[in-house]
Amino acid sequence: MAQPAHLSTIEAPSLQLRRIGAFLGAEITGVDLTKPLEPAAVAAIGRAHAEHGVLVFPRQKISPEDLKRFGRYFGELTVHPFSTNAADAPELIVYDQKEGNPPPPTDIWHSDETFRECPPMGTALCSKIIPAIGGDTAFCNMGAAYESLSDKMQHYISGLEAVHDFKPFKTLFAETEDGWRKLRKFEETYRPVTHPVVRAHPVTGRKVVFVNPQFTLFIKGMEENESRALLDQLFRLTSSLEHQYRHRWEPDMLVFWDNRLVMHAAVHDYYPQRRLMERVTIRGDRPLGAGEAAAGSEIRKFKAPPVMSMATRQARQHEKD
Repeated sequence: MAQPAHLSTIEAPSLQLRRIGAFLGAEITGVDLTKPLEPAAVAAIGRAHAEHGVLVFPRQKISPEDLKRFGRYFGELTVHPFSTNAADAPELIVYDQKEGNPPPPTDIWHSDETFRECPPMGTALCSKIIPAIGGDTAFCNMGAAYESLSDKMQHYISGLEAVHDFKPFKTLFAETEDGWRKLRKFEETYRPVTHPVVRAHPVTGRKVVFVNPQFTLFIKGMEENESRALLDQLFRLTSSLEHQYRHRWEPDMLVFWDNRLVMHAAVHDYYPQRRLMERVTIRGDRPLGAGEAAAGSEIRKFKAPPVMSMATRQARQHEKD
């Protein structure tokens, strides 16, 4: 086990960091999150967040206001359009899973809210009540996953783009006229967005695989069978055990992860035991590719062009109505 080391003996002398995983994860002590942080401590935590991907703050008995203050050190808090939240603070997500209220579909590997044009840079989750057994959260370093690929595969996927959508949340809408009307409203608000398959981390510059089985629909410009085969291969990168860190929760523990670097999945092995968590999510910027975007003519080199891209195509019935 690595020995504790100061994050910065000059800028943040009180903070101590101990690595808890080989490829990601660090525990930070020497800080009280019920009190405002000095700028030097915020800067040190921000650097550690980008480098280690997952930061664990044990023994932090914090209030919702403390949690929101912590999140705001790193950016604007966002409101999740499909999550359960506090009545007086929509930016505060409250997960209160217990008998009669099963956990949401968060047991699929994902980076938070990639259906947004600017997905979150980070998520801070605080444990209030945890089950006696189960309820862990698994994380995977997608920068290390990219680095594990062969040079040829890295070159192949760099420049590709993928389309993301809020597809898992569409089941929340009732199959009624009112449900369909509400769904159409959100489909207009959150139209499918395109992100690079390999993004460059805005702080470290590290190349990161940025597709996930929860929100990614297909690779832009690819034939469906090629897109599905490639995505399935990239989704399986999370199965590399050495790139994972599995977090076992304790009460009053804050975990702050970097959505630009890691994917995560909640383990749903505790229901109907109670698991109460509070969360804030910090706005990020638009993901930038690690290389020049591939042209559609390169992706479909030996294919006929899409019919709707041609100005000289025949008109179709829906265009005449």
